[in-house]
Amino acid sequence: MANLTPKDIRALTPTERQKKLEELYDEKSSIRIEAATGGGTENPYRIRNVRRAIARILTIQHEEELEGSK
Repeated sequence: MANLTPKDIRALTPTERQKKLEELYDEKSSIRIEAATGGGTENPYRIRNVRRAIARILTIQHEEELEGSK
């Protein structure tokens, strides 16, 4: 789910992007809670992938804001 390419993100509408961002933040929280309670994760790189997907979305949103202000 977290493996989003920039092309995929740009294809989303701003509201879809915001919804996806909220889902990723929720997933990140659940992964952290799972790790803190000793459950561990089946994939230790899952948190990294989620964080990178969040960063990609935020970067593209910022790029589009800068384009709009020109």
